[in-house]
Amino acid sequence: MAHSTRNEAVVEFIRDFSLEMTGKDVPGLEEARHAIPAGTKINVTFLGNENLDMRVAAAKAVKDLGFTPVPHISARRLASPGQLEEFLGRLQEVGATEHIFAVGGDPATPEGPYPDALSVIRTGLLQQYGVREVSIAGYPEGHPDIASDVLWRHLEDKSAVLKEQGLDAVVLTQFAFDTDPVMAWIDGVRERGIDSEIRIGTPGPAGIKRLLSFARRFGIGANAIIVKKYGFSLTNLLGTAGPDTFVTDLARLTDEDQASGVVKLHFYAFGGLLATSEWARDYVAARS
Repeated sequence: MAHSTRNEAVVEFIRDFSLEMTGKDVPGLEEARHAIPAGTKINVTFLGNENLDMRVAAAKAVKDLGFTPVPHISARRLASPGQLEEFLGRLQEVGATEHIFAVGGDPATPEGPYPDALSVIRTGLLQQYGVREVSIAGYPEGHPDIASDVLWRHLEDKSAVLKEQGLDAVVLTQFAFDTDPVMAWIDGVRERGIDSEIRIGTPGPAGIKRLLSFARRFGIGANAIIVKKYGFSLTNLLGTAGPDTFVTDLARLTDEDQASGVVKLHFYAFGGLLATSEWARDYVAARS
């Protein structure tokens, strides 16, 4: 591949990135707005220590600042169907229900009738509140508490039900450090007949210690070889790492593999929305 063509592939790969924020990150979003392209999808997490008002206010802020809100619905955190409807209703009032992310969530025991994202999708409530596209979770490096065959079955089931309901789907992944398992996983998704857009999660620039602690928490490979491939050194844990190596390699690999389909990037802004957005802007500018 010629150098200019490779640069074009990299720029195209990263241009339509999405971001992740929490309900507490509204000031950070306002600070970073100048560096984020208009219309960018911004996922708003559903944390246990944030309440309904905070989540809705964050989704409204995303919308008001000219971006596309993607609120998370954490199935196991919902105590009742009424709570799900209240959340969807409040989101609809602020114009934030077209895109949502349905995920099982952290609690080991469901707080209500929804043990997983599929049970929320199957209620049929999403469409009633204006949802058009549902993001579902993907795990290229597996999940510490769920067997691989179960993860694949869940992905297939959710994809099938969304198709039946006439809803668009996006497969959004946990963050990864290593392109090898990511590419193998993308191949596995496509081999199962799932042709939805895939967004590969990657950490934005952040302190190395912070990145590794997140990786361990999520059961993601953070051994010396993978860390080296990602582009930072275990001997210098005080530094900051950006995803340059991972992003460049993944852009090339997905461009060369025609069977990959539509693959884009999703940034987990562990080092802050401003640092991540400026990194993406500068990365594109350097290659355009």
